[in-house]
Amino acid sequence: MAKNDDLTPAQISTLIDERIASYGDWRGEVLASIRALIKQALPDVVEEWKWNIPVWSHNGIICTGEVYKAAVKSTFAKGASLPDPKGLFTSSLEGKVRRAMDITEGQKIKATAFKALVKAAAKANAAKK
Repeated sequence: MAKNDDLTPAQISTLIDERIASYGDWRGEVLASIRALIKQALPDVVEEWKWNIPVWSHNGIICTGEVYKAAVKSTFAKGASLPDPKGLFTSSLEGKVRRAMDITEGQKIKATAFKALVKAAAKANAAKK
């Protein structure tokens, strides 16, 4: 696999498209939904490919999209410092920096709250620049 620095934005987008399509089940649908919500929240978000997974950045990493057998996980790099009034974070709660949300089959993403979290992460990244 090529390094992110060696890939064009179009190649990265294609890798993410292919990853989503490779599942062919609810997990691909959830990953596609996460991606769409991130792009709605931050139209100028940068898609990256790191650690063999999709990563979304805006002045630093916002979150990742990881797929497991029983859940799709979105890990927010600076999640511990973000407001989460709707309780989206469900894992890595004991961590001092990251927080994650696990989405299981049949679970609906709280779109408005998720987009607010993405925007808060971008704002936190911009404040540290």
